[in-house]
Amino acid sequence: MSSDTVISVRGLRNSFGDQVIHENLDLDVRRGEILGVVGGSGTGKSVLMRSIIGLQIPDEGEIDVLGENMIGRSEDEAKNIRRRWGVLFQNGALFSTLTVAENVEVPIREYFPFIKPPLLDEIAGYKIAMSGLPANAGPKYPSELSGGMRKRAGLARALALDPELLFLDEPTAGLDPIGAAAFDELIVGLKHKLELTVFLITHDLDTLWAICDRVAVLADQKVIAVGTIEELLSLDHPWIQEYFNGPRGRAAVASRKED
Repeated sequence: MSSDTVISVRGLRNSFGDQVIHENLDLDVRRGEILGVVGGSGTGKSVLMRSIIGLQIPDEGEIDVLGENMIGRSEDEAKNIRRRWGVLFQNGALFSTLTVAENVEVPIREYFPFIKPPLLDEIAGYKIAMSGLPANAGPKYPSELSGGMRKRAGLARALALDPELLFLDEPTAGLDPIGAAAFDELIVGLKHKLELTVFLITHDLDTLWAICDRVAVLADQKVIAVGTIEELLSLDHPWIQEYFNGPRGRAAVASRKED
């Protein structure tokens, strides 16, 4: 795997019973990029992410992350590698009985049990601030937060261990356009500040145009194309053309031209 490649997937096969989700799927993610992952419903975008982070065991294939082979690792070995990335799931996946600060502290306590308050609280507060939440969000419970704030709380937890790699599953889903644009700006800022590589699953065309360096398209059980949006627009695959040149795609292009 090239030193510029932080994720390499080769020959991936995933199935659930008789339903094959991925067949001979290949994908590379380059260091320092924001890679958007798109595809129709049922193409297995989240399954691909779960396979990469070890929550889904593929039928076949090879997965290397940050120079490490992820297939067949012992739990201790996999845990040491997982410490190097953060994940924001679509619904935030926050623990409802813990405050925002306590949620952020969970991975820190798991990997660094020797860190005690007040340093633990100080680290959590710093991550909460990085995610764009006000300081008074720390003692609140997820049920007391808006949808956008819960997303940011989940992001704060994903950043808890100073990751090199960030996985985001539909981070702007359910947000209004202003909130989604603000979240996009936050991700770009964090990418540059923390030198992150970002694997981003999204349906949001505005997000794709605004922050993604490249886009990978899932269809026909594999990644059928990877490139800039301009490069993808030159391809004649029917789903790509319908997705990027449909009414929403044209609106996103028009908005970008105005900007």
